Amino acid sequence: MAREFIILECTEAKAEGKPVSRYISTRNKKSPNTPNRLEKKKYNPNLKRHTLHRETK
Repeated sequence: MAREFIILECTEAKAEGKPVSRYISTRNKKSPNTPNRLEKKKYNPNLKRHTLHRETK
């Protein structure tokens, strides 16, 4: 399967008015395991804690 690059963006920083953190990740293009937007817990250095990052389109 082909891999595609996706951008993960912090969801909690926008609500707090802080700068968002962004990470680049990959996933399979037509994978049945990830039909929706990808979500991962990643570190946000601006908030100094791990937060939920969601795929942007």
